[in-house]
Amino acid sequence: MRLISYLSRSLGTLIFVSLLTTAAHASDSGGIDSGDTAWLLVSTALVMLMTPGLAFFYAGMVRRKNVLGTIMHSFIILCLMSVIWVLWGYTLAFGPDKWGLVGGLKWFGLIGIGGEPAPLAPSIPHLVFVMFQGMFAVITPALITGAFAERIKFSAVILFTVLWATFVYSPMAHWVWGGGWIGAKLGALDFAGGTVVHINSAIAAIAAAMIVGKRKGYLEEAFMPHDLTMTILGAALLWFGWFGFNAGSALTSGSLASLAFVTTNTASASAALGWMAIEWLTRKKPTALGAVSGAVAGLVAITPAAGFVSPLSAIVIGLLAGVICFGAVNLKPKIGYDDSLDVLGIHGAGGIWGALATGLFASVGVNPDGANGLFFGNPSLFMKQSVATLATILYSGVVTLIILKVVDWTVGLRVSEEEEVTGLDLSQHGETGYNP
Repeated sequence: MRLISYLSRSLGTLIFVSLLTTAAHASDSGGIDSGDTAWLLVSTALVMLMTPGLAFFYAGMVRRKNVLGTIMHSFIILCLMSVIWVLWGYTLAFGPDKWGLVGGLKWFGLIGIGGEPAPLAPSIPHLVFVMFQGMFAVITPALITGAFAERIKFSAVILFTVLWATFVYSPMAHWVWGGGWIGAKLGALDFAGGTVVHINSAIAAIAAAMIVGKRKGYLEEAFMPHDLTMTILGAALLWFGWFGFNAGSALTSGSLASLAFVTTNTASASAALGWMAIEWLTRKKPTALGAVSGAVAGLVAITPAAGFVSPLSAIVIGLLAGVICFGAVNLKPKIGYDDSLDVLGIHGAGGIWGALATGLFASVGVNPDGANGLFFGNPSLFMKQSVATLATILYSGVVTLIILKVVDWTVGLRVSEEEEVTGLDLSQHGETGYNP
């Protein structure tokens, strides 16, 4: 009882101090631009919509017995990460730099953050920047769930998300955007998350797929998507939300956001056409799943480059992304790993290509605050992009493997064979997505 009383008083004091400091900062709005603020609020909402969009995109590709379980992964991660980000995720990612590796705990619980200009975006309130970045933190672990869909414990998803957000996502975000060694010291470019979001999540996904193991019957029986119309809807929501993801990363509502808006749309369309063309040539029929997968691959690939390349370069980046990701996805059955919903093939291959393509196509003629890439006379940028990509792969892979082992030793990773056959909807949640 004494412990409960002490914790209650401590929590009350923390909330009281937070309210006082937030109120003190709320009136300090010097330099805030209403247009930029409005755009970032809209962008935050757009990026938030991407996670439910991802839920539909993934859920349509699984079997009927796992549709609710798959949707729940994304939905509960939205809830869980929203709280983690406020408590310690944001300060670890964007707090005062510690050794170029992680942010300090100055803003734990968002104490001291209010309506004052954001340190990295002085024309918008700090709280708006917090929420915008928080939506990136939400969707990144949700992407990973596609690799172990249809066979993981729900409790394992929750524990994995808490640990992965703390020890992988937040440090990586700090390295690239928060003053850490990749962005501030190395000088690599990542406009909206090629390394932080896509490569990071894809490497974690393949680690998870290997540790959790293959689905029962994988490569022995056909696992057909139960509702491709749901997947197409999810892809459309992802494309829609991606305008906030990329154009919002300009952190203003000016010309840079306009550029990112155009390159985002162009690359996605080009990649869908590229995937469709190569599929049509090799398999004689263009599929709806292929077209929407190509569109997502293009969105992934343009993410790190969106504010640094021209629309013409975006066409090339997108077209090659469609072809590269088609090839990567089709390697899966030949290699034999079970990445259920092709996180590595789309987000991994697309993210790596996009990060390297930024080192090829970036131009200061497009964005003076960026850098010239290899094709504009600066091979050093390509080398920096390569280093950032390799560092992301190594860090995410190693730390994710450790986290997976911890989760397996504690709550366990995989459902029983009987529960897997029954389906996650009934075995994990006691309900079904479709009633007779």
